[in-house]
Amino acid sequence: MSIDVPPEVLRELPQILSNLIAVDNDIRSNAEKAVNERLAQAPEAYLLGLATFAKDAATEVMRTFTLVLLRRFLFRAIPNSPSDHSQSRNTLYDHLPENTRIALERLLLSCLTHETAEGVRRKVADTCCDMANGSFQRGRPWDALGAWVEGACARGDPGQRESAFTILANVPALLHEVSLATLLPLLHSGLTDQHSIAVRHAALRAAAAFLTSTDVHVQSQAVSLMNSILGTLPILPIAELPKFLSTITALAGSQPTLFSTHLSDLLTFLPQLLLPTPTDPTTARPSETQTPTASTSFTFPPVASRHDEMDHDEEISEEKDEARKAVLEFMISLSEARPGMIRRSGAVGEAWVRSVVRGCLEGMGEIGGSEAAWESADPSSDPTSISYPTLYEQSLDRLALALGGDIVLPVAFTYIPAMLVSADWKVRHAGLMGVACCAEGGRGEMGREGGKVIELVLPTFNDPHPRVRWAAAQCIGQLCTDLEELIQELHYEEILNVLIRSLEAPEPRVHAHAAAALINFCETVTPSTLQPYLDPVITRLLHLLQTSPHTYVQEQAITTLAMVADASESAFGKHYSTIMPLLLRVLETGRSAERKRVRCKAMECAGLIAIAVGRDVFRPDSLRLIQSLTRIQNGPIDPDDVMLTHYLIATWAKICQVMGLEFEPCLPIAIPPLLRSAALKADVSVVDADDDHANGEKEGWETIEMEGQQIGIKTSVIEEKCQAFEMLVIHVSTLNAKFAPYLNQSLELVLPSLRFFFHDGVREACALLVPLLLSCAKASGNLSQEIFTTVFTQLINVTGAEPDSSYLASLYKCITDSTRVVGPSNIPAVFVDGILKATQNQLTTIAHKRRARASMPARQLAEEREDIALIEEMEDFALEDMAKLVGMLDKNHPLLVAISSVKELAVVGPDSGSGSEWE
Repeated sequence: MSIDVPPEVLRELPQILSNLIAVDNDIRSNAEKAVNERLAQAPEAYLLGLATFAKDAATEVMRTFTLVLLRRFLFRAIPNSPSDHSQSRNTLYDHLPENTRIALERLLLSCLTHETAEGVRRKVADTCCDMANGSFQRGRPWDALGAWVEGACARGDPGQRESAFTILANVPALLHEVSLATLLPLLHSGLTDQHSIAVRHAALRAAAAFLTSTDVHVQSQAVSLMNSILGTLPILPIAELPKFLSTITALAGSQPTLFSTHLSDLLTFLPQLLLPTPTDPTTARPSETQTPTASTSFTFPPVASRHDEMDHDEEISEEKDEARKAVLEFMISLSEARPGMIRRSGAVGEAWVRSVVRGCLEGMGEIGGSEAAWESADPSSDPTSISYPTLYEQSLDRLALALGGDIVLPVAFTYIPAMLVSADWKVRHAGLMGVACCAEGGRGEMGREGGKVIELVLPTFNDPHPRVRWAAAQCIGQLCTDLEELIQELHYEEILNVLIRSLEAPEPRVHAHAAAALINFCETVTPSTLQPYLDPVITRLLHLLQTSPHTYVQEQAITTLAMVADASESAFGKHYSTIMPLLLRVLETGRSAERKRVRCKAMECAGLIAIAVGRDVFRPDSLRLIQSLTRIQNGPIDPDDVMLTHYLIATWAKICQVMGLEFEPCLPIAIPPLLRSAALKADVSVVDADDDHANGEKEGWETIEMEGQQIGIKTSVIEEKCQAFEMLVIHVSTLNAKFAPYLNQSLELVLPSLRFFFHDGVREACALLVPLLLSCAKASGNLSQEIFTTVFTQLINVTGAEPDSSYLASLYKCITDSTRVVGPSNIPAVFVDGILKATQNQLTTIAHKRRARASMPARQLAEEREDIALIEEMEDFALEDMAKLVGMLDKNHPLLVAISSVKELAVVGPDSGSGSEWE
């Protein structure tokens, strides 16, 4: 049964649609208002009108625009509508009569069948996907779409086949309605389509969606699908490879075991894309190659045929580079998803790692940009950074973290020593960065060979090229961070000598970076180790601060002075009278926009120096610093300048920490802004699938998936919120009863934020704050029944429902510390029962997870062993904190036995490891 669209709607719509894309703001606003009014008055007529225009409009632009609007309007929530529907089910679609829905579906199927313009056809498919998913979610199948998809996949023209496979890829319910006997041949036919790359890619996405969403039993029946999936790659033009590899990379991340039997086949193809240059990072290519096994399940064309295609000159260099990066991302992602699979693949695994390591090191040596531009640039706005091979450094770091140093370091160090003595400065630079990138993942192995590593690196501080000396400082700094005390304890003299000498380097970029490396060195060094070197370090840093014309050098000098003060503690006292007046002068005079970063660094440094020298030494200058901070805080502040707020909040906390109870008069100045920051709401927005930026992260935003939607979160807001709660911990723990004027306001912010799932740091800080605030209430005589009831009710509710084991441990510690403040005997029985019930629920959940792991296939368990060990370690922490709390409430409670029993269900013992050998 067809439904006719009223003629007046068809007459009016073209003008409204044209006005919606008008340049004039007033015309566009009036059109938007008109659309909203029409949809409120006659949604059926206007949605059908849009669908009709999507089929019949004369121009591609108008058909495309109409489809975009139809997608947005169909499932747009109806504001202020009294309805029994939930918010997600209170949309225009939910209020449409069934015959209107059927009419819309028929119009869209007609568009799918008859639309010839490629761009419009893809928008039709997207609209069908949205409508199908909405329909299936409401328990209303769209049988006609399923029939159309099956027919188009099997017999349609290339455009229809692409649309059909696109719909299969994006409508999971439809994908699983098709029988396996029908679906597998359809997917195979699409993946091997001889006429259209677009059809092959759409089929690839559908196959990946199927394998990702199905269970292991069905996967085992569809194993041959992997041959067709991977067989799409070799015959592609190089420009198309990144798109296909991106889809396969996502599959590798979620279902890595599907690739386990195909590693050797992949190695016949991927390395020649990853390693396009004729020489290795040092002097010559390694001679060994990976021989395909006899069980190869799909065949790539001969190497020569690929070289014919790849050896076009400059016109495809960018395409080759994009393909190279896509190959690297795939190989790294698969290594991260199943490190055990790579580690246990014998010679194939070795060849895999060798290809990735060599590809990373070669890429790291491809440094572009003008040398003069690099030397003269501020690091924060370096025009050469766009051509810096950051991706390759990050990839090597990811590989080392995933597979471990015992696997990656032997391969990397077959190249690095020769790279460090290469005639090409870019190769020497890459060798140093290679050492730095392997440090975190290879901490144990590199720590044991620390002396040899230092011997390799130290000579490069004498390199004639400034960028190599910059890389030497970067490498040493990274080693100090990743190997922590190992390097500082055994090699402090050699490291300090080269860094002190580098502070006098003629190039600003080099001496600033040497100062930055000193920060890494000082993070774990003991005061006694640092003390003999204080004079030469501080003398040189003060020289940079007072004589350098570069603002970034001054900032770095101040930042490093702050870290040196913090690390040297009381030994810094002899330099206090020289440095603090300089910092106060910066705070009092550095008001220009270009000096604001220096001023922020001066705040940080002054606070850290105050802590280092102690209250008695700092007291004479405390008023002057407090006055400077107050003036800055009360002065005009750029609302977009999040940096100033960050440093003000942190510096007030440092002053509180050093002044103790003497800080009380400053509370009205320091705490209100702090609480305003703690009260910030997360700035979130739903990422529109039609947004051009939907697939890329905007600067300052992070994208997460929540309830099937992509949610964008403004990171600066939640970082400021997190810092505020962390600084509150310092204020409350330092002042205790003196913090009472802000007790209630703080509790109102802290208790709801125990559930702030956008940022773990916020929740962890709040878990620390609760017992501190209870202690403040008790010490100040404000611990009322209302406060007690509110606090413990929230703690029990949050704990009972928390799925994250690492945070669960923090919650149990929070309840334990809170109980200790109040007194275990003062906890009413109703709250004790609530705690025990929440604990019983969590024990049941953890036991269920551990039994599920125990039933995993042995191969899967072996491959996931390291990940499981980390998860179970977090669970053990939570179980230990549970036991402490239950034991405090009742040392003979039966739950203590249950906790021990659940602990024994661990699948991976504390002493198990993955071994260091290739298996």
